[in-house]
Formats: sequence, C-alpha cells, structure tokens
Amino acid sequence: MSIYILAVLIGIVAGLRAMTAPAAVSIGAALGWLPVSGTWAAFLAYRFTPYVFGALALVEFVTDQLPGTPSRKVPQQFGARIVSGGFCGAVLGTVGGSMIGGLVAGVIGAVIGTLGGYEARKRLVAAIGGKDLPIALLEDAVAVLLGLFVVSSVVP
Repeated sequence: MSIYILAVLIGIVAGLRAMTAPAAVSIGAALGWLPVSGTWAAFLAYRFTPYVFGALALVEFVTDQLPGTPSRKVPQQFGARIVSGGFCGAVLGTVGGSMIGGLVAGVIGAVIGTLGGYEARKRLVAAIGGKDLPIALLEDAVAVLLGLFVVSSVVP
C-alpha cells in the first residue's frame, strides 16, 4: 500500500483520537514494524515512549466521555489533531522516503478524520436514540484498530 495512503489513514486516526495515532506509531516503531532508527523519529522506538503515548491515549479515551469536553472542532482540539496527524504522517513518510509528503498526507487525513468523525458520530448517536457512549466506544475501537493496521502495513 502506498505510504501516502497510509499517511492519510494515520491522519484519520489522529482526527478521531489525537493521541491514538502517535501511540500506534510508537508501538509500531518499538516492535520494529517502522524502521526509524537513525532518523529524527528514532525516539519513538525508545523503551518508554510507547508507554507514554499509550497513557496519553488512555487519558484521551476517558476525557472524551466527560460532559465538559469541548468539541473536536474547536480550534485547540482541531489544531491538536492536525499536529498529531502531520507528525505521524511525517514519521510514515520518513520511513517511506518522503517526510514532507507524509506530513501533508497526515494533515489531510487529520482534517478528514476530525470533520468526518464528528459527522459520523453525531449521526450514529441520533440513529440510536441519543446515547453517546456506545458510539464513542465504537469510535475508540475504530481508531485503535485502524492505527495498528496502518503501522503494521508499512513496508519500507
């Protein structure tokens, strides 16, 4: 699969859950799926990096359920997702030989994931009678599984 398609997909993950994308990329690097040693992204494969990003992703899963959590479309949330998608896309791009291309593709994916995820969640919640929790958990699962699929699909 093209590194650019994978970068868009990891950007979509970032659009759904901002910290799940870097957690997946770090796990992929630590497992050797993403050969980042000797690059600017080598820190992702360090011993504790996956745990740090994993903990941040878990915190985000919990805070997403809180009633006071702002919409993913407010500037701070949207910006964080774009930065996350761009960062993770750049990592994939580095592995594939085109850091800038990966960064741009990751940003595009993050915009798609943010806006598309918002609309999908809103419509699915309405379709099941207004219960947000099941759809939020489904979105969490989609983000995790898609993230792991992407990092396990990279062929340098």
